[in-house]
Amino acid sequence: MQTKNISDLIRIQAKKNPSKAAIKLSKKNIFGKYVYPSYSFDFLNNRINKLCNKLIELGVKPGHRVLFFVKPNLDFCAITFALFRLGAIPVFIDPGMKRKYFVKCIVEVKPDVLIGIPKVHYMRHFYKENFNNIKIFITTGKLSNIYSKSIYMRLGKYSDMFKTYQPGKDDLAAILYTSGGTGAPKGVEYSHNIFSAQTDMLQKEFNLTKDDLDIPGFPLFSFFTLGMGMTSCIPDMDPSKPSECDPAKLYKNITDTKATYIAGSPAIWERLVDYCMKENLKLNSVKYVVMFGAPVSVSIHQKFSTILPNGSTYTPYGATECLPIANISGKAILSGLHESILAGHGTCVGKILTDVKIKIIKQEPNQIDNIQQTTELAIGQIGEIIVHSKNMTRAYFENPQDTSLSKIKDGNILWHRMGDVGFIDEVGMLWFCGRAKHVVDLNGKKYYPSQVESIYNQHPKIKRSALIEGVDKKPAIVIERFDQKDVIEPMFLMDLKNLSQTNIHTKDIHEFHAMAIFPVDTRHNIKIDRTSLEQEIRGQM
Repeated sequence: MQTKNISDLIRIQAKKNPSKAAIKLSKKNIFGKYVYPSYSFDFLNNRINKLCNKLIELGVKPGHRVLFFVKPNLDFCAITFALFRLGAIPVFIDPGMKRKYFVKCIVEVKPDVLIGIPKVHYMRHFYKENFNNIKIFITTGKLSNIYSKSIYMRLGKYSDMFKTYQPGKDDLAAILYTSGGTGAPKGVEYSHNIFSAQTDMLQKEFNLTKDDLDIPGFPLFSFFTLGMGMTSCIPDMDPSKPSECDPAKLYKNITDTKATYIAGSPAIWERLVDYCMKENLKLNSVKYVVMFGAPVSVSIHQKFSTILPNGSTYTPYGATECLPIANISGKAILSGLHESILAGHGTCVGKILTDVKIKIIKQEPNQIDNIQQTTELAIGQIGEIIVHSKNMTRAYFENPQDTSLSKIKDGNILWHRMGDVGFIDEVGMLWFCGRAKHVVDLNGKKYYPSQVESIYNQHPKIKRSALIEGVDKKPAIVIERFDQKDVIEPMFLMDLKNLSQTNIHTKDIHEFHAMAIFPVDTRHNIKIDRTSLEQEIRGQM
């Protein structure tokens, strides 16, 4: 069976619905009112072809690795799909990543091409040694200069016809770097087949059609919804700083466009729901609020249930290496599962998707070469989560060591080690109990982050908590307060100690610390950077 280029999905939609809006941009006119300029699917497809011809002239070839730093706009997806169509390999790295990791990623991936906004080309002069491998510099500015060639200069003269590159089965389509929130970032290799599988799985899971409209809080998600024939509207926000988004602007974008599907970091939607509740507003058009990147609290589901008269929240479980794996709605959680979550069972991430296979195996910190070396655990037992699916990536770029650590051979197939611990319950639901590396083990007794933290997070003064290894390697809790105080007063400490005695998972915890604001990951602005947190707390001990 021939592998399809992922850009063919746009070509197909251009034939089916040529005049339908594909991509819209939320922007204000000179009077301060929102307007939504757009590309139709036919225009988008033709523009992709023009960009392909322009990029070929600038020297970009199939197989070239292209470092990609373009802000979300009407051409963000057009340029990306053009790279797919001509067989080049876009490389996505979070620009807000810690500098040492950011530099490591660039050096590791050895890019041939840089496409970026003018600011990127200006900044690269200060770090020339990190860009030595790059031979082709392309700017998204309107004019070329001695340092970079403009992708837009005389773009109109180029043909809107282009023959799509036909990839081989294992040809790379893109390299997506993990956020580095739980360790050094890794370049995840994506094939065209994996992008297609993800698109199919998301469309089936949410029953999405061409009549749905998407507001992507995470720009790369537009790839999937455009491939389904949906309209994708870029919101008025900086996707690199989701926790700083303006909820009033988001609400306006959603209601103006009658968006039905909104997806992104919980940090975005938490700000939005708090704003809506404060202003007594509803999201009447929205059917799906999809949150990913970190566990979502029961309280967020409860809040959204009051402002979504025609929809629900959803929390698909997965990772850059394999997404989606499981999914659950807020309605299902609030129908009874929330009681178990609040009691410390863990976080229920829902029903395992069709064609996804999951095993819970005995936790093992070292490399596992073959599935025969694992011990599969029974229903209800907590262990390491491993997964096999058609949307699972097979390797990390130029990183055989981490690839070997994360994959388990099973005949002709591979299992991916999620790096998470959890269990499958008696009705087949998957429960998440935390990252394997964050489990505290005291003389053989294991303390799981998701189980422990849910108990303390119910205290009215606590915004969130984090389990760490404290004095004498005993479990300890770090608290982020709503009032951002970094102290624990005597009465509050008594509260915490009394709270510890209410649950089997917390009864042995007596050590507490406070931090004004938790460090978080750069991509979603909500996943706790536990490495930084632990280093800071241990420095205070």
